[in-house]
Amino acid sequence: MAAHPDPPAAGQAVVAILRAADTVRRRMSDALEPHGITGQQYNVLRILRGAHPEPLPTLEIGERMMERNPGVTRLLDRLEQKGLVDRERGERDRRQVRRTITPRGLALLAALDDVIRAANESLFAGMDEASVRELSRLLQPLARN
Repeated sequence: MAAHPDPPAAGQAVVAILRAADTVRRRMSDALEPHGITGQQYNVLRILRGAHPEPLPTLEIGERMMERNPGVTRLLDRLEQKGLVDRERGERDRRQVRRTITPRGLALLAALDDVIRAANESLFAGMDEASVRELSRLLQPLARN
């Protein structure tokens, strides 16, 4: 039986990125779970905190998310049920729904800032800051595709 040739560099890179993404996702999930939110919910809250106090339309929130989610409306509804997000209808177009983060949502993010910082630092514990910056720079073109 013939030996399999080494996979091309692009294939090796894809596998490495997928494995790294899974590790990051699990670490973030572990950090967020005790606080009752998911990674996608955390992402939405960060987006709304960045726009605060201005409301954002649902579609714009979906476009800004790190991971595309076709169920962004349901995601926002769950955050609203938890008291972390408010909803308002557009004044000119009543069909448009705009969302804002609540004081409770802001407090949760403030409580999570150190938790997430520690999780991020533990993920890169084996790398110096220059290497982490270089990794980020190298991944940017891929993230734009």
